[in-house]
Amino acid sequence: MTLANENIQPSQVVYREVVEAGDPWMHVVKAGQKFRIVDLGGNQAVDTLFYNADNHDERYSATDTIKGQGNIYLTTDSVLRSNLNNPMLTITADTCGRHDTIGGACSAESNTVRYSIDKRHMHSCRDSFLKALSKWNEGMKKSDLSSNINFFMNVPVSPEGHLDFDDGISAPGRFVEMTAEMDVLVLVSNCPQLNNPCNGYNPTPVEMIIWQA
Repeated sequence: MTLANENIQPSQVVYREVVEAGDPWMHVVKAGQKFRIVDLGGNQAVDTLFYNADNHDERYSATDTIKGQGNIYLTTDSVLRSNLNNPMLTITADTCGRHDTIGGACSAESNTVRYSIDKRHMHSCRDSFLKALSKWNEGMKKSDLSSNINFFMNVPVSPEGHLDFDDGISAPGRFVEMTAEMDVLVLVSNCPQLNNPCNGYNPTPVEMIIWQA
């Protein structure tokens, strides 16, 4: 029997966890395993970074990924490439349809500049990333953070190059699924942002599922 609406055999699942809104998450996905992020409530932004699990100096590169596919948005068949131009993961299923590569992660500084000085104290994705790294205890630090993917986030770009953080295009139960091309360390911030519509002004949990295909 498969897990409801997921086409995954329970015997194949090696890891499954619900990540609450605003929480960080780190885990290794082995080469050949599949990794799915499920948007449980709908319109939740999931800021994500990938590293070579055996060499953290090799990590996801927005530049190489965009150049390789000739598109700033990610969806099925997109290959996520490293700063050494190696394939890290391939998106093999996507029921949302488009994911952002250039909007970046919210931080105390960006909350202040974009919104107001009194927003500086609000929790941010950069805080979540650093919290996760402090617990991972493998020598990673702030300088190891680079440009991230925003899964489920809608950031349209005008012909003039203007960015908008717009209403989401996801919905409850939609997911993005990847196959790991190498052993990857996944670092996630389930975005706590309340100041723009990337989370529908209501951050919600997401689910992480890893299974052996």
